[in-house]
Amino acid sequence: MSTVLHIKNMVCPRCIKMVRYVLEHEGQVVNDVTLGKAVLATAPDAEASARIAKALEEEGFLLLDDRKAQTVEAIKNFVIETVHYGELDEMNENFSTLLSQKLQKDYHLLSKLFSETENSTIEQFIIQQKIERVKELLVYGELTLSEIAWKLGYSSVAHLSGQFKKVTGLTPSHFKQLKEEKRRPLDKI
Repeated sequence: MSTVLHIKNMVCPRCIKMVRYVLEHEGQVVNDVTLGKAVLATAPDAEASARIAKALEEEGFLLLDDRKAQTVEAIKNFVIETVHYGELDEMNENFSTLLSQKLQKDYHLLSKLFSETENSTIEQFIIQQKIERVKELLVYGELTLSEIAWKLGYSSVAHLSGQFKKVTGLTPSHFKQLKEEKRRPLDKI
């Protein structure tokens, strides 16, 4: 019978690979690994569970036993996956509806739990993730600010710019200038 491990601090595809590696290195048969979760073919015994927990912790991950912590981590993973790896410009529904559907729980209960646990709202967490994604896209320099706003589901460049300045204290163009000033072409070194 398979068992699900809930794992904190998984934020990217590399984390998924590392968790899979750790579990397989500990002799587990891994059916699936996604952000925040690993499905094992069988439940490990107490000794194996302790080894797994220790090995994961050495890599910066934490096994979650508490249902509330698992739910909060699932919220975070959904937001991270959606903002960083999804297509926000194609979203037809708002985050609250999608989150409710994904976790099969009432959004108000999810919101209350998240706020109590994280001292922040889900909305604030979404904004933080979106701003980090904007920074990443600005650093890459492949998209215009209009394209970034559209890609991340902002209603306008002005909305994106206002939110960016509120969070970072900088306008997107000033942030981009700072990034460019820090980098020197290889032929100028």
